[in-house]
Amino acid sequence: MKLSAPIFQLKRRAKLMARSNSVPLYEALDQIAREEGFGKWSLLSASMSSGPLSETVLSRLDDGDMLLLAGRPGHGKTKLGLQLLIDAARDGRKALLFTLEFTEQQAWKHLKSLEGPGGNIADAVQIFTSDQISAEYIIQHMSGLESGAIAVIDYLQLLDQQRSKPVLSEQLQTLGEFAQRTGVVLGFISQIDRSFETEGKRLPDIGDVRLPNFVDLGLFSKACFLHNGEAQLQDVA
Repeated sequence: MKLSAPIFQLKRRAKLMARSNSVPLYEALDQIAREEGFGKWSLLSASMSSGPLSETVLSRLDDGDMLLLAGRPGHGKTKLGLQLLIDAARDGRKALLFTLEFTEQQAWKHLKSLEGPGGNIADAVQIFTSDQISAEYIIQHMSGLESGAIAVIDYLQLLDQQRSKPVLSEQLQTLGEFAQRTGVVLGFISQIDRSFETEGKRLPDIGDVRLPNFVDLGLFSKACFLHNGEAQLQDVA
């Protein structure tokens, strides 16, 4: 059954309905589901599980989430992060890319290639390429944004590469507190250790994230692992 809008937009509509009508979110979700021809939200969600990965991920993100997007090079983690931003911008949400990897021109090229010819939604994504990108820098540029605004940080392991910046564990703690306080969503593109490829597993997991120094990965609320065209989105315990 074709929905009237992508599932992440329907979920956003339910959140607004719950807020404006002072009803529990699950009631608003079920009402939206009935309008789409399903008995309850869980049935709608299950029927759409085979849709585009970015839409599935975005539909499962809650305000204040810290999302890990992790995979080996060339397996789609950056593409997924950029597509999330395009989908969020299409949904009318603020979308920001903080990249220590791309130049601004490279970032625009990748965003435009994902959107396809003739589109202009990618133009709404704000791109930051400063070498000063850190927790403090991200918070400075996201303060005052409405809950549900989403940023992708490219990439996790570069945040504390400069010795003048706080260590990664401190930055993640600060960003996690900021996300919880404001309701913005922060996604972090992350490397996976190359030893994963010798272990015979189909997909990497939280234990395969490359970390030169200790970081409490429990600061993330959700994680999406990608490899060989497969992906798994999970809650982080």
